Amino acid sequence: MRYFVTIRGRVLEVELSADGVQVDGQPAIVGLVEVDGTPIRHLLVDGRSRRLLVHRDGSGEWRIHVGGRELRAEVVDERTRAIREMAGPVARSGGPGAVRAPMPGLVVKVEVEEGQEVSAGQGVIVVEAMKMENELRTEVPGIVTRIHVVPGQPVEKNQVLVELVTPEGPRGD
Repeated sequence: MRYFVTIRGRVLEVELSADGVQVDGQPAIVGLVEVDGTPIRHLLVDGRSRRLLVHRDGSGEWRIHVGGRELRAEVVDERTRAIREMAGPVARSGGPGAVRAPMPGLVVKVEVEEGQEVSAGQGVIVVEAMKMENELRTEVPGIVTRIHVVPGQPVEKNQVLVELVTPEGPRGD
């Protein structure tokens, strides 16, 4: 299985197979052990051990504390990456005042209500596309002014799902 890990703007390609682990095409000796019931992990990379404190923020997003520093990482598998590439730049947003469907799919869950204040990056709608659930998030903080969909409703690519009023005022498309 191939994963793409983005840390500080750098994308690492990590491949896990029966033959071992490769990072950016180079073999690596890696081990990761969880401490049961805690967010602590012990990571062994090429004979060097590190203790990590790991928190999952959302679908594929992680906060990792190592050596007194916090790193943010996004981890996506090759299928998710392919879906994002097919969806194009709309996949992450629908413009500053709206959240749009990145591709055709089915609304699984509406996570907000009209009148609700949301922060940038907050999940608002879950859409199933290609047998994967994708949580769609806002790009900007604001207030939900209108929800155009309900769970179980099919949606088309670029369809407006949620409208927001940003602190600067309305920003319709």
